[in-house]
Amino acid sequence: MKLDRIDIRILHELQKNGRITNVELAELVHLSPSPCLMRVKKLQQAGYIIGYAAQIDLAKLGPTLTVFTEITLKNHRKMDFDRFQQAAEKVEEIIECHLISGGYDYLLKFVTGSIGDYQAIMERMIDMDMGIDKYFSFVVMKSPFVKSHLPLKTIFPM
Repeated sequence: MKLDRIDIRILHELQKNGRITNVELAELVHLSPSPCLMRVKKLQQAGYIIGYAAQIDLAKLGPTLTVFTEITLKNHRKMDFDRFQQAAEKVEEIIECHLISGGYDYLLKFVTGSIGDYQAIMERMIDMDMGIDKYFSFVVMKSPFVKSHLPLKTIFPM
């Protein structure tokens, strides 16, 4: 399926507000409701839309800690990367995992209840023999803003 500018606009609007009504969405993308709904269904069927989720205000739930962690593996064979990724995916507190270029192998984002919780998770990960050689932790002091949507209109201008 080749996307056009209207499809990109639909995706842009849906990622900002997944609960928008079809009528409101159609107005924003300058379509009538029926063709708009057909396009949304096609985008879902083609796998461009993989789900809808609620955004939660963590601060209202209680104190949390966000930590970015640089991970360097002991070895760099495909099986070492696979083993690490499979084990990391099972750690509930890891909400992002990025294989990157540069001075280390992975950048992980953790969200935990406290620094003690984070340290316990790291100790458990070391004990699991996931292949970690070393890690460096960066505790987030404040997040002035966090965007939950991608800049689709600028990445894919049409």
